[in-house]
Amino acid sequence: QLQLVESGGGLVQPGGSLRLSCAASGFTLDHYHMAWFRQAPGKEREGVSYISKHDVTKYADSVKGRFTISKDNAKDTVYLQMNNLKPEDTAVYYCAATKWYFTGSTDYGVFSDYDFWGQGTQVTVSS
Repeated sequence: QLQLVESGGGLVQPGGSLRLSCAASGFTLDHYHMAWFRQAPGKEREGVSYISKHDVTKYADSVKGRFTISKDNAKDTVYLQMNNLKPEDTAVYYCAATKWYFTGSTDYGVFSDYDFWGQGTQVTVSS
């Protein structure tokens, strides 16, 4: 079965850290560019971070300097290290795989550009 499975979400206090993982099953990440999106209640899904096949990365302005995307091709897993979390980071986080390379700093494509989506993991930042 071809799928992405996220893990690592949870409840954390402001200023805390979490690391999200996204493991590919049934396919390898070597041929895909990967992204993390998030969707807060009542808001549209937004691109948070993106890493190309060649490890070129980009971040939304709201998370620059706090989040780091990385991948381990040997494990077919992508990570999102989130530090100094803020209440406004509260959302369901999704990973996704695409064969499209988005060059613009704010371009994450649209939903249909992605071949695989994970089921989402909840991140709640609250005291």
